[in-house]
Amino acid sequence: MITMKEIVREGHPALRMKSENVALPPSSEEKKMLEDMLEFLINSQDDEIAEKCNLRPGVGIAAPQLGINKRMMAVHFEDFDGKTYSYALINPRIVSHSVELAYLQAGEGCLSVDRPVEGFVPRPARITVKATDLEGNELKLRLRDYAAIVFQHEIDHLNGVMFYDHINKKNPFEIPDNSKAIQ
Repeated sequence: MITMKEIVREGHPALRMKSENVALPPSSEEKKMLEDMLEFLINSQDDEIAEKCNLRPGVGIAAPQLGINKRMMAVHFEDFDGKTYSYALINPRIVSHSVELAYLQAGEGCLSVDRPVEGFVPRPARITVKATDLEGNELKLRLRDYAAIVFQHEIDHLNGVMFYDHINKKNPFEIPDNSKAIQ
């Protein structure tokens, strides 16, 4: 089981490297790692397990956060409309995005960042992602608002980008043009 000990923190070189595509079909080790990543997210959201295992709650995790530069990520969360997203993805990529931006009113956090980082993180409000799931199925996901933000945060990890790279350095709480706040 993945615990917080396995998650690399800010400053680790894997967090700033562009990840390599995973050859399909994935190896049994790669599939196991993705299954473990998804299990970590589910466990981190279970109060009893999280407390017992000292897990910080997370909605997404990418392989570079485990020090592995492969294009794999997992998400497990419910959006504000009650829709559940639970995916373990291989080679995810954003194939289109909106001009309109969105940002989380409360800001973003990250399992690899142990400090509060204040400021708005503007991202496209709508994206389309293509990826392969654990069963080898090609997926095309149209995402908006909170779901789009979560997926973009994780895909950024695969490209060596941290969420705070998007924050306006001069004015962290400047509301970007053509954007909407997500509560």
